Amino acid sequence: MCYSPCIWNNTPLSLSRGGSNIRLNYQRYRSHFYKSLAMIRKLFFLAYVICILPAALKAQSSFVIPLWENGAPGFEKLKDVPEQAKDYWVKNINNPSLTVFLPPKDKANGSAVVICPGGGHRLLVFNAEGIEPAKFLSDLGVTVFVLKYRLGRDTNSPYKIEVHAKQDGERAMRLVRARAKEWGIDPNRVGMMGFSAGGEVVDMVAFDNDKSYMKSSDRIDANYATPNFIIQIYPGPLFIPDTVPVDAPPAFLLAADDDLCCSPSVVKLLQAYRAAKVPVEAHILERGDHGFNMGTRSKLKTVNTWPQRLADWLSDNNYFKHTDRPKVMNDH
Repeated sequence: MCYSPCIWNNTPLSLSRGGSNIRLNYQRYRSHFYKSLAMIRKLFFLAYVICILPAALKAQSSFVIPLWENGAPGFEKLKDVPEQAKDYWVKNINNPSLTVFLPPKDKANGSAVVICPGGGHRLLVFNAEGIEPAKFLSDLGVTVFVLKYRLGRDTNSPYKIEVHAKQDGERAMRLVRARAKEWGIDPNRVGMMGFSAGGEVVDMVAFDNDKSYMKSSDRIDANYATPNFIIQIYPGPLFIPDTVPVDAPPAFLLAADDDLCCSPSVVKLLQAYRAAKVPVEAHILERGDHGFNMGTRSKLKTVNTWPQRLADWLSDNNYFKHTDRPKVMNDH
């Protein structure tokens, strides 16, 4: 027993002789305790920031590759003109590119999809119709590439939809196949997905049946551009053929009946596919209008859960290596 003032944590403890009247400054020592606890918490948070968080971010990271290293053919001088982006959109695309989303290694199944966001060829709805579906598909094990294609209706645009947007779509498909081994992709399981105007880019690439790649000496352009399957979500009305060839890529089609713009596109494509006896699955939702993206913002259950229909279709048609059916249904 200490009869003179003892020291603990640089603070005197005053004890009376014989210990009959112990006087402890309880508030002061409780303050020391909580300060020490707060310091420990800060250290744990710092360890998380330094060690754990970067690994988590890396697992969800993406990177960008240009379609042409020196810029688009004939427009090389515009390569370094900056894009314009705000809120949900990106425009002023002069150096077309692919934003690559690699799936988790334990889920990767060898399939790939090039996504073409919509935006009326005036802009790209890059977040809701590019990044969001990319993350959805990537989580299912698909390697995803979001295409920034040139916009024929952008302000003072020097580009034409039927020429340059199509050229970008074809180059994207060829680039993916050229580097398929690098990304662990099966070149015979590379599809295209389009939203609205992006669906028009998909139609131009999917039904053109261009054979020029067979004569190309370019390492990338020597690959064929036709997708192995297509996913069309309220596709625009342009460039839908009256007939599709018997070797057209299998299709998944979806739109809302009250979408006056683009539900007719799905109906027309469905009829052409059925006439050609090419595999097709089509969904016409009763309501949803246009531009519901991945459905997450809708209060309608059929719209909110439409991505499950796509996951089922991909699984049923063996675009995943594994046979189990992934569940992605939203709970709300």
